[in-house]
Amino acid sequence: MKQRQVRATAIIIVLVLGLVAYYAFLSARAKDNKAEAAMSAREIVLSRNLNNDYPATPREVMKYYNEITKCMYNEELTGEEIDELGMKAREVYDDDLLAINETGGYLLRLRNEVKEGNENQRKITLASVASSSSVDYFTDDGYSWARILCTYNINENGTSLPQQRIIYLLRKDSGKRWKIYGWDLEENVHPGAVGTDEGSGDGTDG
Repeated sequence: MKQRQVRATAIIIVLVLGLVAYYAFLSARAKDNKAEAAMSAREIVLSRNLNNDYPATPREVMKYYNEITKCMYNEELTGEEIDELGMKAREVYDDDLLAINETGGYLLRLRNEVKEGNENQRKITLASVASSSSVDYFTDDGYSWARILCTYNINENGTSLPQQRIIYLLRKDSGKRWKIYGWDLEENVHPGAVGTDEGSGDGTDG
């Protein structure tokens, strides 16, 4: 009889401890969600540590890059905040793209571009990335490549502009991370051309 009582008591204690642990987990998650909700889109983008949490696929890279781009045009930013976003964007650029975009000149062009966009009340109302099944993977010159389409709806001075359809070319680096090599308008891209049409973007728009 005593053994049954002890066993029943032990079961109750385990259940109580489990409920307490579950409640603590829910409370912690709620706090994290509340804290994230209080952060601006810019703060969320900048808080991501790409050394430890780099996007795993070309599509995820482009989703993150688009979040950076939307912050640049959809938020009121100081010059320093534009620089912060620009430096974050450079973390997903291929080494060859970085080589033709010296940091100082890149940030200066970026500031001017964002300023011009603000003067024309330019806003990105939609930035979408093609599905994973639409990514074009191929190899060339010993490298792994991926092409992916992104579409952008842009509003300028209260008027919707024609939708932009841009093909991005990404290359996998020595660390197995997909990096943006370049981009161009969809109509200018010719499949099979590596580092030509697709690589014409200078890293200050997109």
